[in-house]
Amino acid sequence: MDATDKAILNRIQSDFPIASRPFEVIARELGLSEAQVIDRVRALKETGIIRRIGANFVPGKVGFVSTLCAAQVPEERLDHFAQVVNRYPGVTHNYQRDHAFNVWFTFIARSREEIEASLNQIARETGVDTILNLPATRVFKIRAQFDL
Repeated sequence: MDATDKAILNRIQSDFPIASRPFEVIARELGLSEAQVIDRVRALKETGIIRRIGANFVPGKVGFVSTLCAAQVPEERLDHFAQVVNRYPGVTHNYQRDHAFNVWFTFIARSREEIEASLNQIARETGVDTILNLPATRVFKIRAQFDL
């Protein structure tokens, strides 16, 4: 990843252009061509640096519920657990922590029951049965911007 990739990542994290050709807008700002930006974003996605590009919504305002989940995953099952969790469209992100509950992820769905059913399925498929379901009771929006 070079300085241009980092500049693109810094630019697309927040305030993604709402335009018919958003990558053209980004390209102009960074002194690149639209094709260069698209090619680099595609490469960053293919290498796994970018998992997804999409909007973030306040779940309750669009008829959804959200929860934070924490799981105790044995070291030898980490990769498999992450792959299974990442297949669920309601999972926005997950991350590993240095803690007894070592994998944390957020889950958004139409109902608490749907989340619970999905967590039960994840447990069955991965053999990880200690997954905490910590539903949001108050919403705190923190703007996460990672300066690369």
